[in-house]
Amino acid sequence: MNVINFTPKLFSTLKTYSKEAFTADVMAGVIVGIVALPLAIAFGIASGVSPEKGIITAIIAGFIISFLGGSKVQIGGPTGAFIVIVYGIVQQYGETGLIIATIMAGVILVLLGILKLGVVIKFIPYPVIVGFTSGIAVTIFTTQIADVFGLQFGAEKVPGDFVGKWLLYFRHFDSINGWNTVVAMVSIAIIALSPRFLKKIPGSLIAIVLVTGIVYLLRTFAGIDTIDTIGDRFTIKSQLPDAEMPSVNWKTIQGLFPVAITIALLGAIESLLSATVSDGMIGDKHDSNTELIAQGVANIITPLFGGIPATGAIARTMTNINNGGRTPVAGIIHTIVLLLILLFFMPLAQYIPMACLAGVLVIVSYNMSEWRTFKALLRNPKSDVTVLLLTFFLTVVFDLTIAIEIGLIIACLLFMRRVMETTEISVITNEINPSAELDFSVHEENLIIPQGVEVYEISGPYFFGVANKFDEYIAHLKNPSEVRIIRMRRVPFIDSTGIHNLTNLCRR
Repeated sequence: MNVINFTPKLFSTLKTYSKEAFTADVMAGVIVGIVALPLAIAFGIASGVSPEKGIITAIIAGFIISFLGGSKVQIGGPTGAFIVIVYGIVQQYGETGLIIATIMAGVILVLLGILKLGVVIKFIPYPVIVGFTSGIAVTIFTTQIADVFGLQFGAEKVPGDFVGKWLLYFRHFDSINGWNTVVAMVSIAIIALSPRFLKKIPGSLIAIVLVTGIVYLLRTFAGIDTIDTIGDRFTIKSQLPDAEMPSVNWKTIQGLFPVAITIALLGAIESLLSATVSDGMIGDKHDSNTELIAQGVANIITPLFGGIPATGAIARTMTNINNGGRTPVAGIIHTIVLLLILLFFMPLAQYIPMACLAGVLVIVSYNMSEWRTFKALLRNPKSDVTVLLLTFFLTVVFDLTIAIEIGLIIACLLFMRRVMETTEISVITNEINPSAELDFSVHEENLIIPQGVEVYEISGPYFFGVANKFDEYIAHLKNPSEVRIIRMRRVPFIDSTGIHNLTNLCRR
């Protein structure tokens, strides 16, 4: 296997870069940076870490992905898809475990790119992708219920599992905070309705600016202090932390390896999906392997500064394209904007209501749910529906790692069964079958198969999934012949199990 030719799009783009392109990239980068701010904060908090860590991820990972990536317009950073798995890692292993798992995932992504396995990621069955994406959406929605309704749990800790969360919510639903609920509902309404009036400005930004201003006035002049804000729960830091490598031991690596694989697969799927969608919008073609290497480097470096897993963000990439961004320079500008906000304006984030951020994430979960696609897939063959529902159920009830692993295994087994069903074993007789397209002479004397000779033809792949099919076929013969001729001109490939099976047949 040849080593990849690593060619970041930035370097090739700069060869023909113009002043007009720079102006368009600056405008797009500024807008995307402003759009990314509330999402980065929301994803950071929902993942179980502090809000500035979401922004740090958007800055560092976003810069690396734009600088080294294989797509001209990809915008990298934290995404909603990682919320569930990151929250679970923080709960079980702490932030140190999250750092180690993210670095491991980064190494896996780099290896996938170097080995030119970017195309393999695209082979993951669509029902698996829709199943775990919809499951993540339901889980994100579930995690926001407490902030949407302002529920108070006292000394009780919120469970990590789906069922445990809902049982806790029902036990404490009498503690609902009316003001928080109003803030969340107003935020959701603004985000949902604003595109009808202001298409250029994202609804999440409008909601956060308006609702934060109103809540500030209510708290300051009306004495309503029951509306929780970011400042009530977190201490905001306006600086980039120093790089720090946690201590690692082999036992920790073994425990986190399955989680790291999940992070890597999820990041690869989302980034390549985003890059593919953007290709269709700008008429370009991304380099999957270069993109995977960039994603890997970003996930190796970002956690050293306290960041969380990052990947290509479809919504922010679309915002970049729609506002005129056409080169990686726009992505770099967006990280500079976020850096300036972190250094000079981050203290203002303490006034953002938690219920408003919850409203933002409710909309994010709705957009992720793909409920129309989910509904359409239910009309597909039963095997696809089985994979879809199983992956969805496991994601919601258990966790994403188990869901992806079992979903892929079931999908592979069902695929092998389909391939096995396409492989046919037939007996060639003295009679001419015009539809068989047999490649022997049409002269009758050449069509006579001598007594005691059996001629078989295998059509289709002959691998471990169908190797025993021939055994079963032969076993049903009452008087097996001394001579067997096996025609394999319609066998596209054969594996070691198939060869072993044929060898045993010859020895009988």
